[in-house]
Amino acid sequence: ELLKIYIVIIFFAKGTARRKKKVVHRTATADDKKLQFSLKKLGVNNISGIEEVNMFTNQGTVIHFNNPKVQASLAANTFTITGHAETKQLTEMLPSILNQLGADSLTSLRRLAEALPKQ
Repeated sequence: ELLKIYIVIIFFAKGTARRKKKVVHRTATADDKKLQFSLKKLGVNNISGIEEVNMFTNQGTVIHFNNPKVQASLAANTFTITGHAETKQLTEMLPSILNQLGADSLTSLRRLAEALPKQ
C-alpha cells in the first residue's frame, strides 16, 4: 500500500515533467504520395488503352472501374488500378460482361440463375 502511494507521489508530484504524445495527423494526399513513391521504386509503367476493369468477388459482386489508370511492373509482379470504383451486383452487369466470365464465374452465374425463379 505504501509502495503504491510512493509511486504516485514520485510520478505525479508537482513539478515533474509530463510527457505528452504528439499526435500526427495524416492526410490522404500524403498517403497517396508515399504510395506513388513506393510504386516508382518498383518501376511501374502506365498501361494505356484500358477502358474498364471488372473484379469478380466470391460473393457474386463485381468491383467495376470505369476509365481506370492502370500501372504494372512485371518484374515485381505488381499491378495497380486507380480510379473511381463501384461495387455492383453480378446481375446488373450481365449483358456486357458475359465474355469476361471465367469457368468458375459461369458456374456461380448458373447457381444465381437457378435461385432467381425460386424467389
